[in-house]
Amino acid sequence: MTTFSLWRRESRAIIVLALPLALTQLSHIAMVTTDVVMMGWLGPTALAAGTLANHYYWFFDMFAMGLVSAVAPILAQDLGGRRFRQVRRTIRQGFWAAALLSLPCAAAIWHTQPVLEALGQDPALSAAAQSYLRHMVIGFLPGLCFIVLGAFLAAHTRPRATLVVAVLGIVVNGIADYGLIFGHFGLPRLELIGAGIASATVSSFMFLSLLAFVLLDRRLRRYRLFGRFWRADWARFRDIFRIGLPMGITTLAEIGMFTAAALLVGLLGTDALAAHAIAVQCAAIVYMIADGIAKAVMVRVGRATGAGDHRGAARAGWAGITLGLGYALLPALAFWLFGGAIVDLYLGPARPETMPVRELAIAFLFVVALSQLADGTQVTAMGALRGLKDTQRPMLIALLGYWGLGLPIGAYFGIYLNFGGEAIWSGLAIGLTVVSVCLVERFRVMSNRRSG
Repeated sequence: MTTFSLWRRESRAIIVLALPLALTQLSHIAMVTTDVVMMGWLGPTALAAGTLANHYYWFFDMFAMGLVSAVAPILAQDLGGRRFRQVRRTIRQGFWAAALLSLPCAAAIWHTQPVLEALGQDPALSAAAQSYLRHMVIGFLPGLCFIVLGAFLAAHTRPRATLVVAVLGIVVNGIADYGLIFGHFGLPRLELIGAGIASATVSSFMFLSLLAFVLLDRRLRRYRLFGRFWRADWARFRDIFRIGLPMGITTLAEIGMFTAAALLVGLLGTDALAAHAIAVQCAAIVYMIADGIAKAVMVRVGRATGAGDHRGAARAGWAGITLGLGYALLPALAFWLFGGAIVDLYLGPARPETMPVRELAIAFLFVVALSQLADGTQVTAMGALRGLKDTQRPMLIALLGYWGLGLPIGAYFGIYLNFGGEAIWSGLAIGLTVVSVCLVERFRVMSNRRSG
């Protein structure tokens, strides 16, 4: 086979795997959007309490999901090396890790009110947020177990079942929200508490549905995932935390960067913060697709590495990075050329009272467009490195780029020198660019070292 044919085949394999993974990612945004819309129908107080609660919940949820996602590269390398006995052990220890993580996270979520009040939040909103989360937290462990099973299917290059379950989850979430929040379908009207119960129900439904598929599928049930479930494999358990802890911290670092940026932009006024929210939402939707590509790259690199095909692993990584960069060009051009039309989707037809927000949002989207190339590159390069089980150095690179460069530069020029929100976003773009360059160089060094 020619080099071009190998690259084309690898690129096609990544795209086929990435598409359902990306759509699954987008389904989570759809569920969150449904929750927010229905909370908004209850009124501004419920929406404020629900939004506050969700941000607090996501802090723990994103960290835990990042950590248990470590099973994905481990499984990919096991399957690539045809070490099938190790697959069951990895899944078993992944469930153990999920259970262990759920205990402190659930305890922190259970006691939301005193934490929020200590952070200066309104006591009434804090109490409502705690009541909501005490019902929602029931779905914390099933949600993590769903991630473990999703990684199992992705490593087998069979992510469509996960996508189907996620789409069903959107439907169940909408029905459960509408019924439990407003008291329809013979259900009691529970308002914000109903939203929490609905979220926990959907998380449990999605995990049990995916579990049923795995246990009933002829090719997958041979693993007997729950056989000798009580037996510990401490070496594998430590591997999950050794690889996963940096992944969880990296996820928090990126989310924290945008949260801190929102706090900085908030110092510039309500209009700037509203414009920032629009820009972040647009960037988040685009990022979900890039993250789907990154997960596919992680699987392809991991399977090739497990098989001892280090040149194949390098090829998969470079093909994925190229695809990530190529994909990023599309939203970059869209934000640059059609920024006004995109903003109008959020604000409606241009009106005098929304013009300041509209102009700021368009300006922010222009900077977001410039940062897309770096963001698309860095997320796929991160996926390639995770396929090699290389997570500690990438974590340090991300921390330095996000918090050591991006945010300080944005704060200095945006707040101290008073250049405004565009300067804050430009700082983030600089941080992302530095991270992308360093991660690509890291992958080059690692793949060359392994390929000889």
